[in-house]
Amino acid sequence: MSRYRLMMLGPPGAGKGTQAKRLADRLDIPHVSTGDMLREARRKESELGKKAAQFMEAGKLVPDEVVIGIVRERLEEDDAADGFILDGFPRTRPQAEALAEMGVDLDFVINIEVADEEVVSRLGGRLSCPNCGAVYHKEAKPPKEDDVCDVCGHRGLITRDDDRPEAIRQRLDSYHQKTSPLIEFYSERDVLENVDGAGSPDEVNDAIARRLNGD
Repeated sequence: MSRYRLMMLGPPGAGKGTQAKRLADRLDIPHVSTGDMLREARRKESELGKKAAQFMEAGKLVPDEVVIGIVRERLEEDDAADGFILDGFPRTRPQAEALAEMGVDLDFVINIEVADEEVVSRLGGRLSCPNCGAVYHKEAKPPKEDDVCDVCGHRGLITRDDDRPEAIRQRLDSYHQKTSPLIEFYSERDVLENVDGAGSPDEVNDAIARRLNGD
């Protein structure tokens, strides 16, 4: 399979991170996650990393100009010369335009489509361990013993506030508002590939691979 410059799109709970990691292994290119980039820039204490840290430590969103600068630095590293998978950037049309202005032309934008109610079902069924952070799902990945963490043995798994149905729907509303212009932006450039995200992770990964191969 050829190497590509890719970007992942999809609502929360669509499995973007999972698919990005699988594709990175499959294509032998780096998985470039915005969160990982910001944490790494902060660890290295680069000028942009220091700026990002100020916002992150204050619990604020890192401004576009700082994120874009960190993305630029990351994509200039040697391991990204033959391709990469962007995950979590760009999130808005101005960010997509900035990426294009950097001279980064994407070969494919993979848009994993999952219905809103499916997202609510997926995320609303999540359970978290308040002690060690392990994550379960009431149906897809329940703990071996009801309400007990497999990892640390803590009794009393919880549903995080942002995994409650009303919070999930708010996140979806925000996603649709920001992403609709992105979908239009990349559709106009004829690089958008819509993939049904309702199947198993293996099925979705195979569907993405077929699109990249032109099948």
